[in-house]
Amino acid sequence: MNVIDLLEREQLKTDVPELRPGDTVRAHVRVVEGTRERIQVFEGVVIGVAGGGSRRTFTVRRITHGVGVERTFLVHSPRIASIEVVRHGEVRRAKLYYLRTKVGKRARLRERRETPARAAAAPPTPGPAARPRAIAAGATAAPAAPAAATPAERADPPAEG
Repeated sequence: MNVIDLLEREQLKTDVPELRPGDTVRAHVRVVEGTRERIQVFEGVVIGVAGGGSRRTFTVRRITHGVGVERTFLVHSPRIASIEVVRHGEVRRAKLYYLRTKVGKRARLRERRETPARAAAAPPTPGPAARPRAIAAGATAAPAAPAAATPAERADPPAEG
């Protein structure tokens, strides 16, 4: 390994969450105004992640006052105070540039329900071998429901009188 790689490795942050396209994130950015420094929060949808190592970047898009605003951040920049993932979106693309043409409800993304880590940690669902013998053999625990009546059978009988 050369000296540059060693210096870059020292600069990497350790508390960075895994960012994927479709995630809604809050990026807490240090903003310098004159002699004062404050934290500004930029919340939006990650539309792309690029690069690797210390050059890793992510682009966040949000709609502000009806205008789309995109910002690209360096993940390991000292200007980024923290990054928090608000929700995980379910997408099938690496770059979500198509969101630029979508407005309102059409720009929404479905939420990813289960992460792979949770699925691996969850206990497996019982298969047919784990069921009681009577049910596994084909017997039912409750009596079967009667067959649905045809429309003619459901009609009220004619009133006598």
